[in-house]
Amino acid sequence: MALTTMRPCGDYRTSYRADQTIFQTRLTLIFVILAIVALCCAPLFASRYALSLMIQIGYLGIAALGLNILVGFSGQISIGHAVFFGFGGFASAFLADKGVPVPLAIVLAGLWTTVVGLIFGLPAARVKGLYLAIATLAAQFILQDFFVRAEWFTGGTHGAMAAPFTLFGFDLSGDDKYFYVVLFFVVIGYVGATNLMRSRDGRALIAVRDHYLSAEMMGVNLTKYRTMAFGISSFYAGIGGALYAHYVGFMSVEGLDILFSIQFLGMIIIGGLGSIMGTLMGTVFMVLLPEATGWLASALSGSVIDQVLHLKDGITYMREMLIGATIILFLIFEPDGLAHRWRLIKAYWKLYPFSY
Repeated sequence: MALTTMRPCGDYRTSYRADQTIFQTRLTLIFVILAIVALCCAPLFASRYALSLMIQIGYLGIAALGLNILVGFSGQISIGHAVFFGFGGFASAFLADKGVPVPLAIVLAGLWTTVVGLIFGLPAARVKGLYLAIATLAAQFILQDFFVRAEWFTGGTHGAMAAPFTLFGFDLSGDDKYFYVVLFFVVIGYVGATNLMRSRDGRALIAVRDHYLSAEMMGVNLTKYRTMAFGISSFYAGIGGALYAHYVGFMSVEGLDILFSIQFLGMIIIGGLGSIMGTLMGTVFMVLLPEATGWLASALSGSVIDQVLHLKDGITYMREMLIGATIILFLIFEPDGLAHRWRLIKAYWKLYPFSY
């Protein structure tokens, strides 16, 4: 897991408060603030295409963070995360259609998805490993079938329209405006997850992951925390799905298949299991990977490679193949993800020329 930190010799913490700070150094805090300020200025100079990619990274990053809390921090498994993402989108569209203000509908959709996640997370109290994976796979197919049949809730196969995001009468549906909405939820979501991991409940989740028997002997309620992890994961997925629905303006069951769930797993594996920063890094990587594939295919258009591989005709399949190949390569060569590699790079420049 990507939780170890590399500190130079003599850098000690003398209290729990000092050891549990969100930012280990003041310089890190300054960089984070500058990054947020720079992102706030992004709509002023970024193209609509770039803003669209950043919005996509935002709502997918929120949903992926929930999955990382479940898989990376509590040591469980879920291969049905996409349907909870979809449930949040359908729930928010449904509530907004009933007259609930869109900002409130997004939050309520997250809470509604939490309840559904807790129901499907009940098997986690009794089973683990492969059996839990099968249980979450069942949730994937059950909710997919529910989305198709529950026309009163989802619109069935036709899908559901989602109202544009408005706040105090102001329309925030454009890319340059909706970007700030997604950025707000990203900051709140990631700060909230960071604080959760510093709390008693967060340490209990990590203890359950590391050695559940030892955690139980120390008084950690395994049933409570395993089920709670599913609830938290579903809440983040629901918020991400609701943001997606109101951004696109439409929610459909198409695309909420198991491949989408595998992509969420790919985000946290590539970024780093058990790393909050790694979740965002993995999301950026997975969002830009198909785009980079398209750019590469365009650059090689008309070349010998294009004539042999027929890149233009097979670009869709190439993207899917690259996602699978990337996950396998990271599992083999960088199992701790991009977050661990970033820590090694920082440690190298901080400790050079010493190796410790």
